[in-house]
Amino acid sequence: MKVVILAGGFGTRISEESALKPKPMIEIGGMPILWHIMKTYSAYGYNEFVVCAGYKQHVIKEWFADYFLHTSDITFDYTNGNNEMIVHNKHAEPWKVTVVDTGLNTQTGGRVKRVRDYIGNEPFMLTYGDAVGDVNITELVNFHKAHGKIGTMSMYNFGQNKGVVEVGANGVIDAFREKSDMDGDLINIGFMVFQPELFDLIEGDSTVFEKGPLTKLVEQKELVGYIHKGFWQCMDTLREKQKLEQLWEAGNAPWKVWKE
Repeated sequence: MKVVILAGGFGTRISEESALKPKPMIEIGGMPILWHIMKTYSAYGYNEFVVCAGYKQHVIKEWFADYFLHTSDITFDYTNGNNEMIVHNKHAEPWKVTVVDTGLNTQTGGRVKRVRDYIGNEPFMLTYGDAVGDVNITELVNFHKAHGKIGTMSMYNFGQNKGVVEVGANGVIDAFREKSDMDGDLINIGFMVFQPELFDLIEGDSTVFEKGPLTKLVEQKELVGYIHKGFWQCMDTLREKQKLEQLWEAGNAPWKVWKE
């Protein structure tokens, strides 16, 4: 099963770094957040990726083209008048990565539609290129297969940080109580699984994935939610990036489910 990663947006809310590179290429611990996401899937045996690129897509392509330069020791030998590059302690992931230029201004749904030929007529996974989590991919896929619907969407509950006030009719307060796991809103965190029928629900480049095909699946009762209760964090702002950096540097990154 292939993994499709949406990596084409502008990342305007973290413009301090996205002015120079696409948001999925912003680094945590010296490696792009895109790499962290791929490592998570790879830990569960999913090693074929289709990256939906757009804004500054050449940066993603060049990074993978020079993967050995980023992960291995290199000797550049000019002693005999040649330009010889010797790679030591080669370290490469067991990945097959297809980077697709899905257009600069294409909406999320349109980006998915544009990679249809690289997926074929088979189920696939889909996620966003700007968030990490310790989602159990094996459980997610098994959950998707068990319910037999077109789509599965992972959901996460941020919950409440404070005590809760219960209000009844006419604004009368009924009770104070401590927060519970059921407080707060469930949000879409990516880590989705779809049958290939999804592509037929996407009209074109202007289709917003969350407002187009996902809404249609809800209307058809063909979208099921998988509730993730572990760690998840997006990287929309510089503050969120710094939070992820601190977790990684402290050796306490919950999304690091892979072994060295």
